[in-house]
Amino acid sequence: MNYKSRWLICTLGLSLGGAALAGVAGGSSTPIVDPVTAPVSITVPALPLNAAPVVPATEAGPVTPETPVPVQTPAPVTPAPVTPAQAAEQPTGLPAGVTYVTQAEGIREYRLDNGLRVLLFPDPSAGTFTLNTTYLVGSVHENYGETGMAHLLEHLVFKGTETGGNIMQELGQRGADFNGTTWLDRTNYFETLNNTGDNLAWAIGMEADRMVNSRISGDDLKTEMTVVRNEFEAGENDPVGLTLKETQSAAYDWHNYGNSTIGNRSDVENVPIDRLQAFYRTYYQPDNAVVTLAGNFDEAQALALIAEKFGAIPRPTRTLPALYTREPAQNGERLVNVRRVGDQQLLLAAYHVPSVRHPDYPALAVLAQILGDVPGGLLHQALVPSGQARSTLVYPMTVSQPGLLMGGAILDKSDDLERAQATLLGTLEGTGQRTFTEEEVARAKQTYAASYRQLLTQPKQVGVALSESIASGDWRLSFKLRDDIEQVTVADVQRVAATYFKPSNRTLGRFIPTATPDRVEVGVAPSPEEASRTLWAAKG
Repeated sequence: MNYKSRWLICTLGLSLGGAALAGVAGGSSTPIVDPVTAPVSITVPALPLNAAPVVPATEAGPVTPETPVPVQTPAPVTPAPVTPAQAAEQPTGLPAGVTYVTQAEGIREYRLDNGLRVLLFPDPSAGTFTLNTTYLVGSVHENYGETGMAHLLEHLVFKGTETGGNIMQELGQRGADFNGTTWLDRTNYFETLNNTGDNLAWAIGMEADRMVNSRISGDDLKTEMTVVRNEFEAGENDPVGLTLKETQSAAYDWHNYGNSTIGNRSDVENVPIDRLQAFYRTYYQPDNAVVTLAGNFDEAQALALIAEKFGAIPRPTRTLPALYTREPAQNGERLVNVRRVGDQQLLLAAYHVPSVRHPDYPALAVLAQILGDVPGGLLHQALVPSGQARSTLVYPMTVSQPGLLMGGAILDKSDDLERAQATLLGTLEGTGQRTFTEEEVARAKQTYAASYRQLLTQPKQVGVALSESIASGDWRLSFKLRDDIEQVTVADVQRVAATYFKPSNRTLGRFIPTATPDRVEVGVAPSPEEASRTLWAAKG
């Protein structure tokens, strides 16, 4: 999947409001002078899923956790005790090795003995079913020299297993709508098929087979590497995707969220097959995956098939690597200029914000909607009607660890970039002093509520959309966020705007179209071995 598509996918799942969707679709001098204030350092807390909420020291001051906590791969939320009413609804006669866990919004969760989590969302009125498998591995899990590995692996598991045949051909013959996507915290694979014949049994068997039996061969790597490299080159020629990549990279000094999912070209071209195979064996295991089945299917039959096919996979004995890197507070505003050939200008301001699990996030989601709505949002109104920009966008990263909330504008080549920049930053950072209205907040909350209602009427989209909340710790986070957004007040929105939308917490990316970019390609030196041989030859 190309870089821009992955960017759009990231706005789904947990952030279902119009700000993310309409804003990305686009529905818009003198240097900016910051107010004279003492430098402010913002430490964005990384809240573990089951930790107590972090309370801001002051309403408008920096947010600092009392005790820094290592960033672990999030564990699922421990379900609340089952009430008598819920106990009456619990299914009976489950297959061996299957345990019922919980249910919400018509979705039931089960767990297999090998650690696999299973979500079933039946809808007899649907004509199709969608099987979505989410692996809790993305580009954040890649090590030095491995950037792009998670995405490469996504391509390779479509190449089949030793006994399973040609997956792509079989999906095509069955008329499936299918794809795979890779993002920062997760990778997912889905297929939508008519519930006829053996389609359900085949799809479940195929996903179980490729979970642990994919070939991941050197020959397949050679062919897919060129496909991924073409995606990389397409992204390098897209002003929005390229500016997003450069801005994200500049915003992070240490955390892997600063690496794009597509990876570094030399890593993609040279990664050894044995490292890909080791990555696959580590993360593609039942205890690191969630299988979601939504749509037209018989729940008892489907659960029996899942227990049979996936339950045969042993629980792995390896321990998943812990993620513990914390991004330190930024020490001042950052600027990155991207000069490449293009027919538009772009401004993208990124601000560090907490994880989607943090209690500040619902208010930030509402703020993003107020900023990014088209045509009524603050950014659109400030930039588009006046002709300063062609369109605006708001992009909230819905991720497991502290991410970014971005606001931007797309300009024609002839537009005044400095004027638009002053307006963009003034609008974003002026929200800390702005008085929001009850009507604005209520309208944003209504938009989110409508988006969730619409999602639950489309089983095909549920499994795919839930991948983001699954990657953030628990599939129910999506619905928790919905409920928490309903409780957001004007004061909450005011507080988070003042806390996070500060110049010292900003990274600004600017795409400046340049007919002949002056890029310096640094030459490759001889290897140490070659240099040594040359020196010995000269000495001799």
